[in-house]
Amino acid sequence: MTEHQDGTGPRDAAAPDGPPVTGAAGAANPAGTAGTANPAGTAGPDAADGLERGLKNRHLQLIAIGGAIGTGLFMGAGKTISLAGPSVILVYAVIGFMLFFVMRAMGELLLSNLSYKSLRDAVSDILGPEAGYVTGWTYWFCWIVTGMADIVAITGYIQYWWADVPLWLPGVLTILLLLGLNLVAVRLFGEIEFWFAIIKILAIAVLVLVGVGMVLTHFHGPGGQAQVSNLVDHGGVFPNGFRGFLGGFQIAIFAFVGVELAGTAAAETQDPERTLPKAINAIPWRIALFYILALAVIMTVIPWNEVASNSSPFVQMFALAGLPAAAGIVNFVVLTSAASSANSGIFSTSRMLFGLALEGAAPRAMGALSVRKVPAVALMMSVVCLVPGVVLLYAGSTVMDAFTVVTTVSSVMFMVVWTLIIVSYIVYRRRRPELHRASSYRMPGGVVMCVVLLAFFAAMIVILATAADTRAALAVTPVWFVVLAVGWFASGGRAAAAGRVDAA
Repeated sequence: MTEHQDGTGPRDAAAPDGPPVTGAAGAANPAGTAGTANPAGTAGPDAADGLERGLKNRHLQLIAIGGAIGTGLFMGAGKTISLAGPSVILVYAVIGFMLFFVMRAMGELLLSNLSYKSLRDAVSDILGPEAGYVTGWTYWFCWIVTGMADIVAITGYIQYWWADVPLWLPGVLTILLLLGLNLVAVRLFGEIEFWFAIIKILAIAVLVLVGVGMVLTHFHGPGGQAQVSNLVDHGGVFPNGFRGFLGGFQIAIFAFVGVELAGTAAAETQDPERTLPKAINAIPWRIALFYILALAVIMTVIPWNEVASNSSPFVQMFALAGLPAAAGIVNFVVLTSAASSANSGIFSTSRMLFGLALEGAAPRAMGALSVRKVPAVALMMSVVCLVPGVVLLYAGSTVMDAFTVVTTVSSVMFMVVWTLIIVSYIVYRRRRPELHRASSYRMPGGVVMCVVLLAFFAAMIVILATAADTRAALAVTPVWFVVLAVGWFASGGRAAAAGRVDAA
């Protein structure tokens, strides 16, 4: 079974039809093996697939941070707070705890074979080409739908300043701008995400400091006095009961989509053995700062029941405190956050589509590279698929209605991908125990934790099925897998896979 980059699997450059090269985590690949990190540490094209390794350590670290701070937090936290109240802090803590272990499993898998240059590489090699096919296309679809959510959110943020702006205009301009930037070079993508992430980090840090200052000085605003007791004075920590607490998971799970982006970006990182563990290990403190602390500060400055469900609580904190200028600045920050998420999605989907084309699971034209080593055709195809996000704005009564639909679909699809990572890890532990023993980056908890994670994802699906505003979107997601099945058989995927296995 042989494959190519980013959804196409490992292949030795010197032996195109040979089996994947497998080694202990941290071991250097033989010269010429696809996916080997550039030993000199300089950006350059990969010998196997032509993609430029233009991402540096600082890029990957900030990409990982950017993946942990997105539209789901800035736009969706308002609805999550309205459902769960102060217990929303626990909601984000639980999700973050679970996904940290998913990322640890992903890290051990990717580093067990340095020829793996994407999540799909590992899944396809361990579970088979059918699973790799599902992973590749589903992950592509995940980011397409997430990109639609970002387009919807950007329109909502623009309406904060210009309520009468045509609904289609902000989204179309964003799509065209990000397409142009991504066509230049992967290094530019890294720089854009680096500065987007810097803006988000500084903004949240300032918000936390200002909020703490308001509490310490007993600041009085139109929304009331800033005080720690706001966390318990309006119905307690669980004001809407256990049902409200569970309801908070609906949108909160979407806030974490993209946390695995470091694994996708590993294909174009110069030193994955060093940078990937560093990015994953930093996830807990990011969650503590960007989710738990930030939301706790917001709910001490303004009571949770004053937070509107249809807009960003980060903007509302300053607006309700009587500081409209500060609210406008924060609105600009959350606007750049949505643009950052859309930018990451465009990058991710184009690389996944490129990899699918190299394997024959997508039209061959999608595997073409520009003179700048960018998969330009795949990039433009993915961008075109974001346009329905603009159309969705006209389908619902509010921006939040459209946002809820697309975030539900995206959350379910990402949970499918995360589940495939965990199942792959379980099979990897059973079939390749020597690699696990040799690994310098083992997943804590092992198979037992994997079972806990699978149960958690099953519980999330049940929760989404119980709420009226997410049930409809959940019901249509099986259609995607019907489309995948038709595509697999129509493209001769089973026969092609059998041929690859026979050749190996």
